[in-house]
Amino acid sequence: MKDLFLKRFLFYKDLGDKTFSQLSESEVLWQFNTESNSVATIVKHISGNMISRWTNFLTEDGEKSWRNRDAEFENDITSKAEMLEIWEKGWQVLLEALKQINEHNLQKTISIRGEKILVVDALLRQLAHYPYHIGQIVFIAKMLKDKNWQTLSIARNKSGEYNAELLKKSMPEEIRGNSSPVCFAKSDEVRDEYKTELE
Repeated sequence: MKDLFLKRFLFYKDLGDKTFSQLSESEVLWQFNTESNSVATIVKHISGNMISRWTNFLTEDGEKSWRNRDAEFENDITSKAEMLEIWEKGWQVLLEALKQINEHNLQKTISIRGEKILVVDALLRQLAHYPYHIGQIVFIAKMLKDKNWQTLSIARNKSGEYNAELLKKSMPEEIRGNSSPVCFAKSDEVRDEYKTELE
């Protein structure tokens, strides 16, 4: 279970890393308007949450007294290098915390803002929270880069090719010749469950 959580968290970290690699210093600091957050500010919030939630998470409340959440939304980061340092610091705390998780303490009760929750629930909450903000980062980046954006997922109009490649890798050699779930491999015969009364 721990390895699964680690895999999912790292997947979204990778999305963030690949997005940052496409952005210039001015772009990570850009704000659409005063009510919007820059990429750098979103990073500061994600990191602040990670450090608070996962520092001594088994023995201390996840909302630390020293955390200043409101300050996380002040657009005061001055460089891309500073932003990346803050990003990595938060992930370091989270990844170190994940090393402490095992099958026994997944069901242990911890607290966040005084609310009692299970460790596994805390993980699930943050596995929704961090991707939510990383998605915002990707969206901002796509707007900024426009046609110069390098996709992080399946390229537009390339779904068929992508699926075919996955099938080649995952399906046994003998059924690669016919990847349809409706017909038998290398045959035009329709499976019984897909036959209609008109046939």
